[in-house]
Amino acid sequence: MVCTRFAPSPTGFLHIGSARTALYSWLYARHHGGKFILRIEDTDLERSTDVAVQAILDGMHWLGLTYDEGPYYQTKRFDRYRAVAEQLLAEKKAYRCYCSKERLEKLRSLQIAQKEKPRYDGQCRQLTAPPTDASTYVIRFLNPLTGTIVVDDLLLGEITFNQEELDDLIIMRSDHTPTYNFTVVVDDWEMGITHVIRGNDHLNNTPRQMNILLALGASIPQYTHLPVILGPDGKKMSKRHGAESVMQFRDEGFLPHALLNYLVRLGWSYGDQEIFSANELIRYFDIKSLNKSAAVFDVQKLLWLNQHYIKTMPAQEIIPHLQWHFDKLGLNLKNGPPLEQLIPTQAERVKTLRELAEKSYYFYQDITGYDEKAVAKLFTAEVVPGLQLLQTKLNQLNSWLAPQIHHVLNEASAECGYDSMGKLAQPLRLAVTGGTISPPIDTTLELLGKEKVLQRIQAGISFIEASAKPS
Repeated sequence: MVCTRFAPSPTGFLHIGSARTALYSWLYARHHGGKFILRIEDTDLERSTDVAVQAILDGMHWLGLTYDEGPYYQTKRFDRYRAVAEQLLAEKKAYRCYCSKERLEKLRSLQIAQKEKPRYDGQCRQLTAPPTDASTYVIRFLNPLTGTIVVDDLLLGEITFNQEELDDLIIMRSDHTPTYNFTVVVDDWEMGITHVIRGNDHLNNTPRQMNILLALGASIPQYTHLPVILGPDGKKMSKRHGAESVMQFRDEGFLPHALLNYLVRLGWSYGDQEIFSANELIRYFDIKSLNKSAAVFDVQKLLWLNQHYIKTMPAQEIIPHLQWHFDKLGLNLKNGPPLEQLIPTQAERVKTLRELAEKSYYFYQDITGYDEKAVAKLFTAEVVPGLQLLQTKLNQLNSWLAPQIHHVLNEASAECGYDSMGKLAQPLRLAVTGGTISPPIDTTLELLGKEKVLQRIQAGISFIEASAKPS
C-alpha cells in the first residue's frame, strides 16, 4: 500500500512551498487509495515552538488536507531513536566519536584552506576504547568509504553520489538527542513510508538517509524531489514576497480550494485544464506529470482563480470562510441580508472574501458618513424633490423585490424629467450606502430592506438640507 508523509519542522509557519509538498503527498496517497501521515519533526529544541506547531495544524485543517495518522512528534520518540542507535553500535555500523569541537573546527578550516570539501576525517572509526581524556561523545554512522549510491528519483531520474563524498554523519549528539537525518530514517522505516515527496533542498540528504536505511535492512522509499517555487523576481519564494504563511492567505481572503487549485498547478499539469474539483485532483494527479523546472508564483493569477471560485462555488461552501471575515470586522450578520443572498450580488465586484466583507459593511451597520467627493457632486438641493418622490413611492410598495423596485426607480426618474435613471440612482446610492459603488441599485435596496432604505433616504435628505442652510 502506498504510504506518504508530510513532515514539517515547527521552526516557522507553514509556507507556500511546504503547503505544495503536503498537497502533492496527500494527492499521491489519495490517488492510490493509500495512507497519508503527518509527522512533526521537532527535534530542533531551540527553534521549535508550540506556536509554529499550531500554525502547521491550522494550515492543514484550513486547506482540508486530512491525514490518516498523526500528528506524530519526534520529541516523543527519543527513546526509540536511542535504541536504534545502540543497535547500530552493537552491529558495528556506528561508532562513538570523541573529537572535540576545537579539533573539528581546526580540521574544517584546514580543508577549506586546501579547497577541499569539509568532511569528518574518520579519526575515531577504528577506536577500540575511549581516549583517557574523553568526557563526551557523539555517535556517528559508519558510512561506506568507497563505491556509489544511486538515488532513483521519480522526477529527476537517477542521480549518482560517490560514497567518499558522504562523511560519517552524526546520528546522536553529545546531549543524547538524535539528529534530523537519523530521526527521518527511523520514522520512515517504522511508519512504512513508501514514497517521499519533498523539496529538492533535501536531495543531498537522501543518499545519507539511504545508507542508514540499508544498514538497518529497511526498504528504500521512492523519492521525488520538487523544484522550488520562485517569486516574481525569479528568486526563491520567501516572506519578502509578502507571503509568510499559508494562513496569511486566509487572512487576505482567499478560499482554501482556490489556493490548492493554484498550488497544484505550480509544477503539475493535466492537459490544458486550469480548474479542478477536489475529486478531479485526486483522480488525475500523477508524479509523471510534474515539471522539473521551478514555477513562478503569480498573485494576479491566484486572485483570478479566487474570484472564479467566489462566483461559481455553492454559497453554502463559501459562507463559513466568509463569515470568518465578517467576524474579524465586527459585523453582525443578524443586522443584514443572509450571506447566501449577498455572495452572488457581490461576486462580480470582488476578488477576495476580505474585499467582499469590507465592501458590504453598509448592509450590516449604520452609515457614519458619506464620500466627500460624491457629496459635492451628487448631494445638491436639486436632487431633494426626486429623493422625496422616490421615498414616497418606495414606501407604497407592497412587494419589496428588485423588479418592483426597479420599476419605481424608472417611474420616479421619468416624473422628475430625468433622461436616465442614473441621475436619481446615484444620489440614492450615496444615501443608502455612503458611497457610489454597490451592486445594482435595485438589488442593493432589496437586500437592505424597506425600513432601512427609507430611513437612509430621509437621512440623506436631511443631510442635504442641513448643508444648504447658511451658517
